[in-house]
Amino acid sequence: MSDLTLTTLDRDGALLEPLAGLHGSTRAEFLSKAALGGATLLAAFAAPPDADAQSAKRDVAILNFALALEYLQDAFYSEVERLGGFSGELGRQARVVGAHERAHVEALRKVLGGRAISRGRYDFRGATEKPEAFTRTAVAFEDLAVAAYKGQAPYISDSGLLVAALGIHTVEARHAAWIRRLAGSSPAPNAFDEPRTGKSVLTLVARTNFTMKTGSRRSPRFTG
Repeated sequence: MSDLTLTTLDRDGALLEPLAGLHGSTRAEFLSKAALGGATLLAAFAAPPDADAQSAKRDVAILNFALALEYLQDAFYSEVERLGGFSGELGRQARVVGAHERAHVEALRKVLGGRAISRGRYDFRGATEKPEAFTRTAVAFEDLAVAAYKGQAPYISDSGLLVAALGIHTVEARHAAWIRRLAGSSPAPNAFDEPRTGKSVLTLVARTNFTMKTGSRRSPRFTG
């Protein structure tokens, strides 16, 4: 089991505060139970809000959840661009999708303002250097993003925020189809897509070991 916790993704506490508030606990109490994959975290993304104040806090928590994923994707594609090792269609895909992910980050940070979580630290351990590793990882990231947005969209209370989130969701779906085609996989293998819970998404992110703690030397396990 990874030792990655919400503290790694949420260095300034902007995500923990609303999640703790939703459950009537202090930030410290919630933090003590907030290992990625724990039942407390699942509950934070599963129980419907029961008041306007809770709804607003929940919306912030969901947007920060999305922002954490966008940070990860932004860092991944930006590293590929900095290395400049891919040409042709794969290189084009990385450049175009990277620009999209940066735009998603900018949009979410603008909406969240001072409530936005800060960026994490990432070590992609070679996944940005070789075409096969990049393609496998990109397929996993894009499929995961689509499932994550699908899983959280029903719990967004503000209709304007929901429209914005769905606007990102559809673009992530196009990203997934694009990279799947380049990987030689069916862009749409099933008639229906299943959503993912917050718990399952964060558990998969933790298992990649791309989001780093100081001193960690573990090798990543690809999710694709």
